[in-house]
Amino acid sequence: MKIRPLHDRVLVKRLEEERKTASGIVIPDSAAEKPDQGEIIAVGSGKILEDGKVRQPAVKAGDRVLFGKYAGQTVKIDGEELLVLREEDIVAVVEA
Repeated sequence: MKIRPLHDRVLVKRLEEERKTASGIVIPDSAAEKPDQGEIIAVGSGKILEDGKVRQPAVKAGDRVLFGKYAGQTVKIDGEELLVLREEDIVAVVEA
């Protein structure tokens, strides 16, 4: 299924965090926190401003981003759990 977010929204796939500490202790699923890093799958067309102009998004598909733990709306598409965020909920882009 193809999904295209509207306006200033982006579709993000959460990236799983390491489930082991530096000393080798494995963290169970029940104790692990939601990851706050993800990869952008799709981007909307941009935010519509008051004067009718459209501001293009600062992110693109494939970018790795950081976002708040409780930001966005979780949706399930083709059995995969994805997150729909507003562009303003993205805190930073991770550059390699």
